[in-house]
Amino acid sequence: MDDVLKVEGLVKRYGEFVLDGVSLRVPAGCVTGFIGGNGAGKTTTIKSVLGIVMPDAGKIELLGKPVDARRDAELARAKARIGVVFDTCPFFWEARVADVAKIGAFAFPAWDALKFAQLTRDFGLDAKKQVRKLSRGMGMKLQLAFALAHDPDLLILDEVTAGLDPIARGEVLDILRAFMCDEAAGARRGILMSSHITSDLERIADYVVCIDAGREVFSCETADITDAAGIAQVRAADCERIVESGVFERGSLRALRGDYATTLLVPDRAELKRAFPDVACERASIDDYMMLMLKGEVR
Repeated sequence: MDDVLKVEGLVKRYGEFVLDGVSLRVPAGCVTGFIGGNGAGKTTTIKSVLGIVMPDAGKIELLGKPVDARRDAELARAKARIGVVFDTCPFFWEARVADVAKIGAFAFPAWDALKFAQLTRDFGLDAKKQVRKLSRGMGMKLQLAFALAHDPDLLILDEVTAGLDPIARGEVLDILRAFMCDEAAGARRGILMSSHITSDLERIADYVVCIDAGREVFSCETADITDAAGIAQVRAADCERIVESGVFERGSLRALRGDYATTLLVPDRAELKRAFPDVACERASIDDYMMLMLKGEVR
């Protein structure tokens, strides 16, 4: 199995909004970051993968097998091997942490009550505490314990680190790393992680997919951005000099004009430094890359 999740040409229409041909993949052993602004279509894509909404067109493969939301038995078997964490804790607020295990035993054939109890202890969760009394960070850890206790092959995470302080975010990322680094099962696992906090994706994601207004903007390896791409603040004349030099293929640059300088995104900062040693070029972050790809002029 090469991909634990593959989405091809996904289309879904909601009134004036159209999810228009979105594609993404989560290779086995990898984490794919899923980014875009509010209303870009990330949640619609995730709901389509989970069979919550039925796409109008496109193909979805879960764990190597085609999935059709209309084929309930097939979808149920696939979903039994998926762990999902939403941006808000979905459990009944009056329930206690230990009570959540009863839901897992009902929902997942491979549910491991002992593993859930161990995970909650490892995460510092009090089994007797009510869900409504958990902090946002603890609520996320409870969801992660629930998602991990049936040994899933795919985790789908929707804003799992949003609203957490840096320490809690680091703890959640450590949990995800441990899930992927498991010697026995890590090679068959994968994570789809939707997030607005792109610095978290820089720490954990192997691939990044960006959508905007229902359409794919870019899909690449994270290293293509953080290890290769560069951001240069240049004068308009220098921007034209770089564009016309032929060092970079036409259409591969993005330029965003400001009041005092032009921000230029280049695919290879080392190549820019070799060709133009007088031009300062810094490492591109995912935020930088996304902004320039969305707002920059194609050069």
